[in-house]
Formats: sequence, C-alpha cells, structure tokens
Amino acid sequence: MKALDYPQPVQELIASLKKLPGIGSRGAERLALWLLQGGRSTGRELASALVAAADSAGRCPECGFFSLEGQRCAACADPERDRRMFCVVEQPTDVLPVERCGVYRGLYHCLGGKLSPLDGTMPEDLSVEPLLRRVHETPGCEVILAMGSDVEGEATALYLAETLALLPCTVTRLAQGMPAGAGLGHADAVTLMRAMEGRKGVL
Repeated sequence: MKALDYPQPVQELIASLKKLPGIGSRGAERLALWLLQGGRSTGRELASALVAAADSAGRCPECGFFSLEGQRCAACADPERDRRMFCVVEQPTDVLPVERCGVYRGLYHCLGGKLSPLDGTMPEDLSVEPLLRRVHETPGCEVILAMGSDVEGEATALYLAETLALLPCTVTRLAQGMPAGAGLGHADAVTLMRAMEGRKGVL
C-alpha cells in the first residue's frame, strides 16, 4: 500500500517555501497549508505580489538600494538630500535602519557585502569602484562608514578608509559603544573599549 502524501503541486509549494531563509521543513509545510486553507484568493494575492515584485523591483543604479527597475531610489532622486554625504553600508537592507533613525539626510552607498578572504569575497567583488567614482565627482564630501563591528566589517571599514584617504573627502566611522538601557555588566570588552574611546563631554 502506497503511503499517503500531499498532491504534487502542494509538495512543490512546500519545497519552494523551504528555500526561504529561516524556513525549515515544518515551517514551510505550515505556510503552504495556511495559504491553501485560506482559499484561492489568498494564494493568488501572494503569487501576484511576488510576480509584480520580481518583474518591477531592481537596484538603484547610483547607490544600490532597492528601487523600481532602471530608476533611481527615492533618496537619490530627492533634491533636498545632502549630496555631499555618503553613508556606506554593507547591504541594501542596512539602509532603512539608518533612515528610520530620522537624523541622517544624505545619500547612501551599498557595497553588496563585506571583505571576507576566507569566503572568497575580495574588494573587486564589492561595489567599491562606483563609490570611489562618486566621491571623486564630489570633492569635499563626507563618507560615513557604517559597517558592522565584526571582524569582516572592521576589515572592510579599514580598507575603505585607507583607499579613500587618497581622495578629497572626509572619512568618518559610526560611533560604537554602550547600547541604550544596557549596564556595564552586560557589555563585552570590545564594546567597553569603543565606548571609552568615543566618550564625550557632559556639558
């Protein structure tokens, strides 16, 4: 007797959902069943949204953030932005956290990753040359390095700082230190060191 299983289209849906990051076999199965049990309109709405995004979404030709295919993103197209400031991030997904803080009003540049020789990621694999070109075309600008504080992020920031030192720009790095609401007992040595080095006057 043959064991009972989902129909082939459902199995293919589960297999496709399983490819998503953070989704295992059970999670993919639950999502697939939720879509199917929600009626045909639920699945069709999701499918329509996926097709529309796949067909129309692209990357900004200037900074690399998400945009409509072949068009500049909202930041690069905004004439009120400070065009003499470039916040350099590792991935396009790093742009919105900076944007949502409500303080920064300049432009962005997405590298598309970070240096990691062990993984085979070298400077030529990142969007470094376009950054150098943008800086060269904007003398006197400020480049804010907003990489992570892990080993690869630090190596990327150091490489960019040394490379940009040859150009007419100011290079800064995001301040790092104690997170809001955290006590000294919960901070590691590196965090405390950065907090001590970046201390400011009270008055």
